[in-house]
Formats: sequence, C-alpha cells, structure tokens
Amino acid sequence: MAVRAVRGAVQLERDEAGHMEEQVGALLTAVLERNDLDTDDLISIWFTATPDLHCDFPAAAARKLGIVDVPLICAQELDVEGAMPRVVRLLAHIESDRPRADINHVYLGAAAALRKDIAQ
Repeated sequence: MAVRAVRGAVQLERDEAGHMEEQVGALLTAVLERNDLDTDDLISIWFTATPDLHCDFPAAAARKLGIVDVPLICAQELDVEGAMPRVVRLLAHIESDRPRADINHVYLGAAAALRKDIAQ
C-alpha cells in the first residue's frame, strides 16, 4: 500500500460556521467517494483557509463527519492580493493502491478555477 496525497478546495459563499461545515463536509465526502476511500485509509489532513474566514475551523467539519481518529490541522492561507476569497483547501495523506495518476483531486464549484489542470 502506497502513501498518496489528495488535494481539494471549495469556495464558501459566506463566512458562517454552518455553511463552512456543509461545504467542507461536501468536499471531504467527494474526496472519499471519488477515490474509493473510507476513513481507515486516511493518514492525516491539512486544511488551510483564506484570511477572510473566521467563523470556525475547517477540521471541525471533518470531526462532525466522524473523522475522529485522524490527525487534522488548520492553517491560514497566504494573503495574496487578488486571490480567490473564502476558500478552504485540503491536502489529505492517504493509503491507497491507486497509482498517483489515478488519484482524483476535488475542486468544488468556483474553486475548480484554482486548478483547471487537475480539477475533476
């Protein structure tokens, strides 16, 4: 079994805890489903949020989904002028037999514009 990394992102419409929970939950669910993973395949997840998001920690959404025994960390994304606002990104380390080329990175909604080269 190899260690792989999966990228993902979602843009929030507003800075509200319930909305963040819903959108980050949808992102995590899509990452798991599109890569045929379950929580036992997760090694760790790193979340970043743009500096304009203050309502909650993205990792809280993962905990509410039942991802309770996986190390999670949150950090603030760089504050780059002109960058897309209200974005939560993730980098999940997983165990998978899939070749690196078969990993499905997930960019939901408007966040697909961030990585048109790999967005599914």
